[in-house]
Amino acid sequence: MALAAKRDGRPSRIFCMISDGECDEGSVWEAALFAPHHKLDNLTVIVDYNKIQSLGSVKEVIDLDPLTDKWRAFGWAVRELDGHDLRAIEEAVTQLPYEVGRPSCIVAHTVKGKGVSFMEHKLLWHYRAPLGEDMTKALAELEPSK
Repeated sequence: MALAAKRDGRPSRIFCMISDGECDEGSVWEAALFAPHHKLDNLTVIVDYNKIQSLGSVKEVIDLDPLTDKWRAFGWAVRELDGHDLRAIEEAVTQLPYEVGRPSCIVAHTVKGKGVSFMEHKLLWHYRAPLGEDMTKALAELEPSK
């Protein structure tokens, strides 16, 4: 989509959100090489870097560190931010592209289950939805204080 928009002269901005676990896949890195080669500065990848994937922690399954350095080495302009800070995200996307002629990558550091005491940093909740009493408790913990 980004390449087509460039070739057609359209001012489109393309966003792609991926997980840290997806960064184990070769197709991610093939695309990561393709975009800078074609100077797709209209493309932004946001990596949800919660450091947990289906089978364990990212460090245990396939360690991605240093993730930002990898994206830079592939030719991307990279910013890191707190993925729970909406102002930081808004500021980051209003500054795009970070460098003319280079795609942009936002590494958003997040916490799986953020704000719910029994879910934070827990592998089980990576692929499980809260039901019944768990849902009630989670919603109560996420409810803004009155």
